[in-house]
Amino acid sequence: MTTVDTARPDAAEPAPPVLSKSRRNLVFVTILLGMLMAALDQTIVSTALPTIVADLGGAGHMAWVVTSYLLAEAIASAVVGKFGDMFGRKAIFQISAIVFVGGSALAGFSDDMVFLIAARAVQGLGAGGLMVTAMALIADVIPLRERGKYQGAMGAVFGVTTVLGPTLGGLFTDHLSWRWCFYVNVPIAVVMIAMAAAFVPRVRSASKPVIDYMGLVFVAIGTSLLILALEWGGDEYAWDSATILGMFAGAVVALVVFVLVEVRAAEPILPMWLFRNPVFTVCSILSFIVGFAMLGAMTFLPTYLQYVDGVSATVSGYRTLPMVAGMLFTSILSGAMVSRTGRYKAFPILGTGVMAVGLFLMSTMGADTGFWLESLYMLILGLGLGLAMQVLTIAVQNTVPYAQLGAATSGVTFFRTVGSTFGTAIFGTLFSNQLTPLLASAYAESGVDPAAAASPAQLHELPAAQIAPIVQAYTDAINFVFLWTVPVAVLGFLVAWFLKERPLHDAARGRASDMGEGFGAPDPSPSEDRLARMVADLMHRERRTVYAEVYRAAATGSPLDRASTWALRQVYMRQVSGREATMTLIAEAHRLPPQVLQPVFVQVVREGYLSLDQGHLSLTPRGRAEFDRFITAWRHWLGRHLDDWDFSTPEDRAVFDRAVTRLARDLADQDSFDGERPRAGAEA
Repeated sequence: MTTVDTARPDAAEPAPPVLSKSRRNLVFVTILLGMLMAALDQTIVSTALPTIVADLGGAGHMAWVVTSYLLAEAIASAVVGKFGDMFGRKAIFQISAIVFVGGSALAGFSDDMVFLIAARAVQGLGAGGLMVTAMALIADVIPLRERGKYQGAMGAVFGVTTVLGPTLGGLFTDHLSWRWCFYVNVPIAVVMIAMAAAFVPRVRSASKPVIDYMGLVFVAIGTSLLILALEWGGDEYAWDSATILGMFAGAVVALVVFVLVEVRAAEPILPMWLFRNPVFTVCSILSFIVGFAMLGAMTFLPTYLQYVDGVSATVSGYRTLPMVAGMLFTSILSGAMVSRTGRYKAFPILGTGVMAVGLFLMSTMGADTGFWLESLYMLILGLGLGLAMQVLTIAVQNTVPYAQLGAATSGVTFFRTVGSTFGTAIFGTLFSNQLTPLLASAYAESGVDPAAAASPAQLHELPAAQIAPIVQAYTDAINFVFLWTVPVAVLGFLVAWFLKERPLHDAARGRASDMGEGFGAPDPSPSEDRLARMVADLMHRERRTVYAEVYRAAATGSPLDRASTWALRQVYMRQVSGREATMTLIAEAHRLPPQVLQPVFVQVVREGYLSLDQGHLSLTPRGRAEFDRFITAWRHWLGRHLDDWDFSTPEDRAVFDRAVTRLARDLADQDSFDGERPRAGAEA
């Protein structure tokens, strides 16, 4: 494979700081706390929604409690990563945490539905910042050879917490108050902010990225107007009213302007040329549909279970676990099978088909449907969601050039997030439009005072025969919602057949089992950052051989032994990270007596690879040439493992070379290489 040589590594951005293992773990815990809070709050309110509506009123706005959070999260995700590059990721992570905890406190204090929705939007802005900066911080502080396992752990935790939110929301609602769904974030966030201040190092990118503010404004306006029109249509206003028609018209105009802005933007939020790639287009449609079904179902299932089956908020959370279990099982299974076989087309086809069946079966549920049958229907829906959602990002990453990797990955997950917001809004519109007239008739028939049945608990305290019409009204409304979602899943099934399957490259195989890709928020990281993450996973899987292979290749034709090569790397890393390079400091960093290292450094200085000036060490041109052997060996190793990528364009080769330089620098900054470092008695 041919590559273009780029600037020397010392011209690259500053290297991340070297941290002790204990401090790395503290940083990881800090980042993980932020991810946990942001992921949980996507779904934690679903089981609390009936109680929130009973307390605050505003049933017609119920879906917006979830939608406002998701929409704000998607908007924040589009720019916060670049803010991190400009102002430092530590600062942005802390600011995002403060915004998030402020929104959480406001949500807990809410005394009406509109205030709660606004507070949830503030929460969403903070959550987008937390999730996007978290993965960038991992790359800043975790050594390359260990990065894969940390990324995998974060992805798994993110996936699990996202779908377990309803259970925790039910526990808080029944045993404390629905307000504790938000208050619980406050003490966690305070601890996290303090830990971030103490342990997370300051790292700022040398580059100054361009932010597409105009694109951000118009996509936010267009999406918000469209969701508001869908939410209010038929409820607050008639569908043919001037308000609703004006909102639809305004949404179309804003989205058209957004497209025109993106065509001309230097660094667009969603590059329009991505849609020339049929795989990206198909996966974006499927991601929208999967997000639509997943969040829509997870938001309204607890409402059905509480009003129709008469269970508590806690039990309604438990009762959704079959869907959660099915989703996690097939997400893990499909990821493992894609990683092993390299084939992925069958999973979205099968997944959307199973989703359609599950949604149809759930549209037949009623008050007389047994517990086990309801659980089976939810399990089927979860199995379909897990099969479809896990591989879509991998399919896109597998087919776009390196230069488009970051934009394409962020784009397809952006469509899943937008699908979630639309799913929640449309589910809510269908539900409220259907329920309002049904409930009016049911209350008239049963003679029940609506105030006496404001919450599920109050409703089911009344005689079963008396509340039967009301329960049937909720049953019919929820069934109507699920039935109208079946055509959306069928559309996904038909679209999935147009997905083109191409041989899966090695780096993408490593990402197939990371649930963070399927569940996470949009992450507009630069393409070389995305590539670095993929390669970190690849190296984690190949860790038993990669270091020995690269060392042997670098040592071929080199007059230096391992100890001398190690010495060069230590000086190089201290130079590029702006740290002082003296033998005493290097010895202290590795907990070695200086006299152990002295023979090695004396020999390397004597042979002209390092220069010594008043105790300060630096690489000579001859030393740089030897170090470049390591860069070249690393480049060749990557080339062999990524040999099915297309390097036909200068942009792709430039992205690859930037990533190689960064990864080689990270790999050099290890305590050892292939487990070796100078020891007492080492050859000098």
